[in-house]
Amino acid sequence: MTAAKIWRALKAWYQAKKAHLRYCLRLTIAGLLAFGLAQVGNFPLHGLWAVLTAVVVTQISIGGSLQATTEYVVGTLCGAIYATGVALLVPHQTVPQLYVALGLSIAPLALLAAIDAKFRVAPFTAVIVLFVSNEFRQSPLESGALRVMEVILGGVTAIIVATLIFPERAHARALAAAAQILERFANVLPLIFSGFTKQIDLEDLNTRQDELGAAVVGLQTIAGEVKQERLTSLARGDEAAPLTRTLLRLRHDLVILGRAAAEPLPQPFGKRLAPMLQAICGGVIDNLNANAAALARRKGPPPSQDLDCAYDGYTQELAALRQEGVTRTLSGQDVERVFALGFALEQLRRDLVDLQRCVSDSAQTRKRKS
Repeated sequence: MTAAKIWRALKAWYQAKKAHLRYCLRLTIAGLLAFGLAQVGNFPLHGLWAVLTAVVVTQISIGGSLQATTEYVVGTLCGAIYATGVALLVPHQTVPQLYVALGLSIAPLALLAAIDAKFRVAPFTAVIVLFVSNEFRQSPLESGALRVMEVILGGVTAIIVATLIFPERAHARALAAAAQILERFANVLPLIFSGFTKQIDLEDLNTRQDELGAAVVGLQTIAGEVKQERLTSLARGDEAAPLTRTLLRLRHDLVILGRAAAEPLPQPFGKRLAPMLQAICGGVIDNLNANAAALARRKGPPPSQDLDCAYDGYTQELAALRQEGVTRTLSGQDVERVFALGFALEQLRRDLVDLQRCVSDSAQTRKRKS
């Protein structure tokens, strides 16, 4: 390979892995900085818990780091306070005594963590406080206080690094993730719509539907990080929650359409409606891909005239079939399937209108910033 080709390959690799490399750099700096600051405070074990905290709570985005730090500090504080109380009240110098104290420390905090995930680190903290105070001959108050201070130091270090070193906003991640989900919605539509005229592989469709559901759940997690950034005034972008809700509704629309496509439409509906359904499929695919590109570039939504024409054609043909009395020859189950398809298509149309509004809001926010 020539030097130019090697350079282009390296540049392409960097662009593809840029977010991962920046996260690697932030995580490394956060761990090293926490270690250095811990030496100033002369913490035991060379600041082990400060370094571990900085590494654990450093996330890809600022919002993720804020959320992880908040939960980690809250859980640590709760676990340290409770374990300190147990250590002061229950003797734990011998192994049998330590069994009792350990059980009393873990059980209530484990129940609390099961009820609220924010406290999942509390049982871990309780164990550390109990064992450290017993092993290093520290008082329970000293052990708990040192643990909390180191966790706060590590968390603050992680937030500072996330804010100053190649900061990654959760809102930008949410838009990118939403754009990818819209493209994946568009990719599965041909398979769904082909089921109205022929038998399709339902196992393949169900697998792809499950993957779409997992992607939407991932977007909801990022939306929580966006909310965290907004609460701390580190971001002033529009909320990701409306866009997330719209994508969740679109995901439900695809599920309903997939159920309607489990078997081909009864004749003559399948034959008469096939061209209109194909036009709707093409129009929705173009609309989803165009909105995905608009989100990625923070541009306004695409026009929807072609999609509206496709829907109008379907509505007119369905009305003609009903006027001809074709529905009277169908079984009750087939009639339900035909009307379920109509309902799903109309719901999809309304949710696409909501998507246009979300994309428009995103573009207007960018204009206000500039």
